[in-house]
Amino acid sequence: MTHQLYDFGMIGLGVMGRNFLLNVADDGFAALGTDINEDSVKALNEEGEGMNVKGVHTQKEFVSLLSTPRKIMLLVPAGKIVDKVIEGLLPLLDDGDIIIDGGNSHYDDTNRRYEYLKEKNIRFLGTGVSGGAEGARRGPSIMPGGDRSAWEVVKPILETVAAKVDGDPCVTYIGESSSGHYVKMVHNGIEYGLMQLIAEAYDVLKRVGGMSNDDMSALFDKWNKGRLNSYLIEITADILKQRDEEMDGHLLDVILDKAKQKGTGKWTSQTAMDLGVPVPTIDAAVTMRGISAFKEFRQDMSKLYKAVHPEEGVLKGEGLAKSVEESLYFSFIICYAQGMHLLAEASEELNYNLDLEGVARIWRGGCIIRAKLLEQIRGSFSNHPKLKNMISTRQFRDELHSCRESVVEIMHLTNERGISTMCMSSALQYFEAFRSDRLPLNMVQAQRDYFGSHTYERIDQKGTFHTQWDK
Repeated sequence: MTHQLYDFGMIGLGVMGRNFLLNVADDGFAALGTDINEDSVKALNEEGEGMNVKGVHTQKEFVSLLSTPRKIMLLVPAGKIVDKVIEGLLPLLDDGDIIIDGGNSHYDDTNRRYEYLKEKNIRFLGTGVSGGAEGARRGPSIMPGGDRSAWEVVKPILETVAAKVDGDPCVTYIGESSSGHYVKMVHNGIEYGLMQLIAEAYDVLKRVGGMSNDDMSALFDKWNKGRLNSYLIEITADILKQRDEEMDGHLLDVILDKAKQKGTGKWTSQTAMDLGVPVPTIDAAVTMRGISAFKEFRQDMSKLYKAVHPEEGVLKGEGLAKSVEESLYFSFIICYAQGMHLLAEASEELNYNLDLEGVARIWRGGCIIRAKLLEQIRGSFSNHPKLKNMISTRQFRDELHSCRESVVEIMHLTNERGISTMCMSSALQYFEAFRSDRLPLNMVQAQRDYFGSHTYERIDQKGTFHTQWDK
């Protein structure tokens, strides 16, 4: 008796894995899945009824039903579980089979697995997938890195299931080893920054402008039709108008102001510090999530430190909305610039040889940070392949200059009223620092030489110097 052989396999049938596999089946490929949770297997079979998709309960049956070379994707929690699944698969696989880790694994783990599986003659792709559950079902942005020959095998499937922008699939081969997961990590770091920037804009509109949730929803919807067009602006408009089923009011107003995190934003900050690349807006977003966790302490401090202007009247009108829009657009540019700069430096340091135009291109659709702005970013890196920081281009230089005054105005308002806008402030200060011909770091170098004999350089002479400072 012969069994049908399936083109693509998925281990991990949670919402993301199940939706991705149904997406594969939608596009004409025979799709097979397995999970240790029997309910997840049952859910796949029920949702995939009438489609060329099947869920099975054991890895042995799963592997036996896949066509060779086997193409197996893992969508399981990052960490030790990935290693455990891989070890369970190895005795069942043949040389040349392909494992795709589609979770948010740390790039160091991906490097280790890539080298380990190479010794086992198993091809490995560390693959970033962005778009959430809906993106997985309808078309995500996909960032595969690792064995290039493995990419060539799975390319027809991944290009078919990925999101499309103007007919272009939002997937491309990123590079060797852990490059795919590194790019996804930076994507998530940018995501942290954009989300916090939007939260700060909402806070200013509400506390300074006195705007209602419905009015803010209409404003964000308007912005989404302009240069701020993006997935995150779109969903913010939806969130603001959502009513609460349990009370007469808006759901957002009863959500606790404590934001959790899974670590990818923190990893972005850590690797940026290791490489000496400044990403202060991403750092600030990670910091704000950390501060938000100390809810009780914040409540105590709000009683201990009175508001600077607790009874200050609101500022209404289109002027404030215009300034907030320009501040948000300015900060969006800076946040993307920081992430792309980090990728440019990491590409050299880690030998990824990244195509940054390609990265921007596949982020235009499917992923959480998709935005109209990414087409301009793609164009900048297409015109300047060796570009590292996009704020140096004429296009972004003109836009940043035109928006700067509004950012300064919003910072003045929020500082005056004691409203924290850490991300927007960091974006402005990043811009001011990079456009400064001279920074006060000569003082820092003098201090280092004073207490540690660390030496310094001079602007009027070549060489390295040390001074016996007068005490």
